[in-house]
Amino acid sequence: MADKPRDPAVSVWVAPPKGRRRGSAPAGLSRDRIVRAAVDLLDADGVAAFSMRRLAAALDVTAMSVYWYVDTKDDLLELALDEVLGGMSLPPLGDGDDWRAHLRTMAHQYRQCFQQHPWAAELTGRYLALGPNALFFSTSAIGAITRSGLPGDQYGGALGLLFQYVYGFAQVEAQWQLRVRASGLDEDAFHAQVFGIVEQADRRFLENEELVRSHVEGGAAAARDRQFEQGLAMALAGIDAAIAAAPAAQGPSGTSRE
Repeated sequence: MADKPRDPAVSVWVAPPKGRRRGSAPAGLSRDRIVRAAVDLLDADGVAAFSMRRLAAALDVTAMSVYWYVDTKDDLLELALDEVLGGMSLPPLGDGDDWRAHLRTMAHQYRQCFQQHPWAAELTGRYLALGPNALFFSTSAIGAITRSGLPGDQYGGALGLLFQYVYGFAQVEAQWQLRVRASGLDEDAFHAQVFGIVEQADRRFLENEELVRSHVEGGAAAARDRQFEQGLAMALAGIDAAIAAAPAAQGPSGTSRE
C-alpha cells in the first residue's frame, strides 16, 4: 500500500478517530510492539532505508497487518519519534530546584537522545511535536524558565537559544556519525582521514584547526563533548545576562525575579 504525502498540518495525535476496521486485530500484534520494532529498524538503518514492508518482515507479519494499527508510514514515524523522546531521563521539577541545573540536564538528555537515535534528529521538525513525551519535555522546559526571573516575553527566545543550539549541534553530530558508520572506520581514524584530505585541499584549514583545537587530546568524541559543554555554558550565560539586563519586574504569577 503506497502512502500519500503527509499534510504538514496533520498529526497522528490530533487526527479524528477512525472507524473500526472490519475483522479482528492480527494475533500477537499491538501498536506498542509495532512502534518498538520501528525504532529498532530506524536505529539500525536510518530513515531512508525504512519501509512498512521491511517492518512487517521484521515482525513476521504481512504489511496489511501493520496497517490495521497505523494508517500511514508518517503516522508510524511520528509515533516512533515520540517514543524515543520518552527515553530521556528528566527529573521532576520540584519546589526550590535550580532552573539552570534543570535546563542543563534537559539539554544533555536531548542531545543524548539524538546520539542514541540519529534518525530522530532528521525527523524532528518534520512532524508536529504533539505527542505526550514531546509535550512533557516542553512543559518541563517552560516550568524551569518561568523560575529564572526572565521577563515573560523573553521565555520563548531563551528556550529557543538553548534547545535550538542543542538541536543544531545534534543534527550535525548525527550526520557525522552516519558518515563514520558508512566509512567502516572508527571515529578517530575517520577524523584523521578527513583531516588529511582537507589539509591537502587548503592549507588554511590546518591553521584554523589549530585555533579551534577540535583534535585535542581524548579523541574526536571527547572534543565534541567539550565543544558542546562550552556552547551550552555560553547559552546559559546569555540567559543570565538577559536576566541581569531586564528591569525588576513581577513574574507571570506575581512572584519577584531572583
